[in-house]
Amino acid sequence: MEQSLNSFKIAILVADGFEQVEMICPRKVLNQMGTTTHLISPNKDFVRGWSHLDWGEKHKVDVPLEMARAEYYDALLLPGGVMGLDALRIHHKAVEFVRSFFTAGKPVAAICHGPQILIDADVVIGRTLTSCSAIRHDLENAGAIWVDQEVVTNNGLITSRTTDDLSAFTSMMVREFNLELHH
Repeated sequence: MEQSLNSFKIAILVADGFEQVEMICPRKVLNQMGTTTHLISPNKDFVRGWSHLDWGEKHKVDVPLEMARAEYYDALLLPGGVMGLDALRIHHKAVEFVRSFFTAGKPVAAICHGPQILIDADVVIGRTLTSCSAIRHDLENAGAIWVDQEVVTNNGLITSRTTDDLSAFTSMMVREFNLELHH
């Protein structure tokens, strides 16, 4: 029996300072398609976004990271935002949570600075991907093959460069998560 979309669960991992639009736009599309999305954060109640050059809105945390279990989710979305990623990268549970999706062979979508945590999760060696240009050398030094493209897919990993690529990123994420088959 085909899985219905409302039983398809997507984890969105963020910390204070995540790039707000890189979470809101894909999440809106995913929710409109009928998936269940959970905002997961080291924060317990609310997590604060970043909008261009200043703090953005507060967003309700659906599941505190301490309680989140990767096996409950079918896919992972990693929005960018340099501050948010810096906070997640030094959080052992966040790194383990991300690694679990790769270990289980589940799809992961990461945009802008999002791929940075993949370095800490030791999952970039030999993978072709993209990101914002600021972390290109970090990814290459960790063994990734970095390319300057709007969106790149590699064995279940979807990556994009910046908010300018959000439309292509979201479309590819929907395709790679196999959501259009159910819609």
